[in-house]
Amino acid sequence: MKKIFSTLLLSVGVITFSQQIDSFETILSDKISIRAIEIEDHKVWYSGTDSKFGFVDLENPKNQKQIELYAGKLEFRTLGKDKNSFYTINVGSPARFFKIDKKDLKPQIVFTDPAKTAFYDALHFVNDWLAYTFSDADKDNILKLAVYKNGKWEMFKNNLMLNTGEAAFAASNTNIASSENYLWIATGGKTSRILKMNLKNGKFDTFDTPFVQGESSQGIYSIDFYGDEFGVAVGGDYTKQEANINNIATTRDGGKTWQIQASGQNAGYMTCVKIKPGSKGEEMIAVGDQNISYSSDFGKTWKKISDEKGLFVCQWIDGNTVVFAGNGRIVTARLKF
Repeated sequence: MKKIFSTLLLSVGVITFSQQIDSFETILSDKISIRAIEIEDHKVWYSGTDSKFGFVDLENPKNQKQIELYAGKLEFRTLGKDKNSFYTINVGSPARFFKIDKKDLKPQIVFTDPAKTAFYDALHFVNDWLAYTFSDADKDNILKLAVYKNGKWEMFKNNLMLNTGEAAFAASNTNIASSENYLWIATGGKTSRILKMNLKNGKFDTFDTPFVQGESSQGIYSIDFYGDEFGVAVGGDYTKQEANINNIATTRDGGKTWQIQASGQNAGYMTCVKIKPGSKGEEMIAVGDQNISYSSDFGKTWKKISDEKGLFVCQWIDGNTVVFAGNGRIVTARLKF
């Protein structure tokens, strides 16, 4: 979904709770906006504005490299990987699917979507052999999916109709999630739903949610799942970032039904949520343009642990450390329990 996010000033304000951020370390500072990251080989890999792609070594941040994927100033908000390569797609038309070899970091365009409406919101690898990415729909309003299978990209044929004004947000590359058996896609705008695919037969089910919706800026921005049943969704309204009504929900039946959590009792708009590894869904962290929040009870209650601004995406490094990226930087944060 084509949205313009305002530039935010950076500041730090840590609030003391049972969980708090013990320290921040900036490991990359650059004129870039980053909304997609991957962790591999003790490095943070990223794609962003001005056709930039690169990595920062978590153990030695001075060891970093950045390349330009394309001569023009493309914007990338997606990133995924298989065993041998990274993949990213620029937003806007034409949508170019880039493959970057992990050994020499040489990029090549391996697929192109020339549609004027092309705007790919997220890219997700289920495993080394299977990946999905989806775009804002064409005029027919049918869900537009591309699939990576057998080493190549192609359009995924389906007849799933989206509602009028239903789209998605290219906010953090996290409105797709998967388990061994299912793939979930979160939508927003006039309608905010969960689209669930059975990976064995490719068939979709669609489920309404009680999430805030109805305006183009409202809905689910990010989801994460543990196994086939438990999942969490966060979002809100990027034009009213302090609004915190019906912007967090959880499911325990694989996305069929969703329960609103902490409505009116959270820090507001969030762009990315990640379940803590090994916690089975009990612990999770979320970030928005103006806050970092933490839950230790399966998303039922949330505590703002920082007023850090300008961060859009997060990923756990280990049980105590999280990497964040956003406007002009990548930072690591050590959590204190």
